[in-house]
Amino acid sequence: MALSAIAINCTLKSSGDEASSTDAMIGVLAQKFAERGVSISETLRIADYNVLAGVTSDEGEGDDWPALRAKILAHDILVFGGPIWLGQISSLAKRVLERMDAFLSETDDKGRMPSYSKVAVAAIVGNEDGAHWSTSQLFQSLNDLGWTIPAAAACYWVGEAMGSTDFKDLDQTPEKVAETARMVAANAVHLAGLLKESPYPG
Repeated sequence: MALSAIAINCTLKSSGDEASSTDAMIGVLAQKFAERGVSISETLRIADYNVLAGVTSDEGEGDDWPALRAKILAHDILVFGGPIWLGQISSLAKRVLERMDAFLSETDDKGRMPSYSKVAVAAIVGNEDGAHWSTSQLFQSLNDLGWTIPAAAACYWVGEAMGSTDFKDLDQTPEKVAETARMVAANAVHLAGLLKESPYPG
């Protein structure tokens, strides 16, 4: 059974700025997904788009979210990537979650949100403490919004406190990060396959 995956990068940097450590972490996961026969079709860098503030699926003229929403929901697996800022997920990550709040009122005739039977995992990077807190924020929110979170669903790296080395600057991927990425991909692909074959009944 063919599965599809897409990633979002909630870095505060647009594509024209310096390289993103979040992209580097998504790249690590992409390799592990590919080993399982699933390719990440593209990475949507949210800072490149005009995602308006709000909690509906379409906030009107100039809002890029409707097109992004359609792309995300066309896939079986979402890799939700973002950096740690001030010990928590980025403001753009929160904006994406706020826009997904519309799922709560967009249920089908069986009460299922558009995200039902779809799997989400996290790719988190930062140079400070906060990986566990960020993933707890993210997973609680995504679960409320209908996404299914597999076991061991977060791949993260944090540097030395108040340090200056970013994930993208490392000479090689740390062994534990690679091992975790392998487990995240394996569990996500396994669960997504089960849910695609047998969706939630509602």
